[in-house]
Amino acid sequence: MLDAVVVGAGPNGLTAAVELARRGFSVALFEAKGTVGGGARTEELTLPGFRHDPCSAAHPLAVSSPAFRGLPLERHGLEWLHPELPMAHPFLDGTAAVLSRSVGETAASFGPRDAGAYRRLVTPFLHRWDTLVRDFMSLPLTALPRDPVTLARFGLVGLPPSTWLARRFHDERARTLLAGLVAHVMAPLSGFATSAIGLVFALAAHTRGWPVARGGSQAISDALAAHLRELGGTVHTDYEVKRLDDLPPARAYVFDTSPTALARIAGFGDYYARYRYGPGVFKIDYALDGPVPWTAPEARRAGTVQIGADSAEIGAALHAASRENRAPDAPFLITVQPSVVDPTRAPDGKHVFWAYGHVPHGWDGDLTEAIERQLERFAPGFRDRVLARATAGPPELAARNANYIGGDIATGAVSGLQTLLRPKLSLFPYATPHPAVFICSQATPPGPGVHGMPGHNAAKAVWRRLRQT
Repeated sequence: MLDAVVVGAGPNGLTAAVELARRGFSVALFEAKGTVGGGARTEELTLPGFRHDPCSAAHPLAVSSPAFRGLPLERHGLEWLHPELPMAHPFLDGTAAVLSRSVGETAASFGPRDAGAYRRLVTPFLHRWDTLVRDFMSLPLTALPRDPVTLARFGLVGLPPSTWLARRFHDERARTLLAGLVAHVMAPLSGFATSAIGLVFALAAHTRGWPVARGGSQAISDALAAHLRELGGTVHTDYEVKRLDDLPPARAYVFDTSPTALARIAGFGDYYARYRYGPGVFKIDYALDGPVPWTAPEARRAGTVQIGADSAEIGAALHAASRENRAPDAPFLITVQPSVVDPTRAPDGKHVFWAYGHVPHGWDGDLTEAIERQLERFAPGFRDRVLARATAGPPELAARNANYIGGDIATGAVSGLQTLLRPKLSLFPYATPHPAVFICSQATPPGPGVHGMPGHNAAKAVWRRLRQT
């Protein structure tokens, strides 16, 4: 009998399997798709030689992750590449605010009235980032904070809505960049703890950057899988699990799946019936015959570029997708251009680029025209650079990754109490009604992103049980 079986080879399932194998447990991992990766895959979606990331591409949380930093992933081929600027937010006048590794450069891009306010906001946390990120991403209630004072100070700033945090700034440049940071998790700007979301992304950029993985996000997943095999674990792909009886006998079962799928497979009925899924996204991967012709020079040097004319436009786009059940006329876009720093991603002189906008949950329309109209506002002539495009709305995203129900790439709404308490109001979020079954997907704390911490935290809960049995 195996000690543990893990279902789902996304970053969290892979991390959970690795953590258990590191502690001497026998582990087998089962994945329905033909390759490991989940939200961290790389494929030729458009033309030969153009390597795209179907979901996550830039990785501020991965490079800061306590789980990943404790593993020898570089030995298994993972190499982080840092663009000259982690992120830029261009404006219609041809200028841009930036999120730089330098706090000074970032503050200066906001203008003199807000430079000091930004420095005062981030400076208390910069030199404590590694401890802080470990504290707020650790297993709830079972890991004592290493720096409770800094964590409490961060909570005072982060728990209010981002609209409150925006009041610290006089001008629109800082407010707009901050609104864009919050929108990375598809949360309305007035939501609970949205200030923390924006602050986390900013601090991650200043301390460890927003890198891409050389060759694509698949490199993260492949490194985790290689380390798992090195530790004696096994990986089985093309293996769809429909019920627990499909799996070999084990002392524990760990699911990197949506709560909905887990309830169906394990026969939990309506145990997760109150869990909410959020808005979807409409994503386009592009093969380009040259770099994106951004008007703002800063955007040409950035790995990630946020697109929204101002904070009001960003807020309206989020509100339309999450509250009005309609696609926004001017969508807020998150775009990533990996080939500005990684020439392996496209043939010589060519580029890969992706963009996505928020749409209602399960929306089945086509946002291509609205996305490209928005891009043309900030990069005139963009359409002339397009060699090929691959579009994916909520139905296609859900078909690619079963965890993305209704196109929700966060595997659950990041709003209200569910921002912190997911998938249920519980002191033990990784446990389920069955004592030998656990959940480790991004539907559990600390939530969405390629950082492996839900898997790391769930593995702690699993090995505590295995030691007791």
